[in-house]
Amino acid sequence: MQFDSISEFFNMGGYAFYVWLAYGVTFFSLGTLVVMSVRQKRKVLVEIAKKIQREERLKETRSTK
Repeated sequence: MQFDSISEFFNMGGYAFYVWLAYGVTFFSLGTLVVMSVRQKRKVLVEIAKKIQREERLKETRSTK
């Protein structure tokens, strides 16, 4: 095993700040990407539903005339 104790693992041989910062930035970036993707998907689906409703109302008004 590379590290003799859990303390040495978290210290990362003196490079803990850089290593854990890299992990933090990575997970923050991935989390932000996931959240933004979900929001964008939801927005697109709402826009599609509105467009379908508009088209159905338009068909109804054209068919009654």
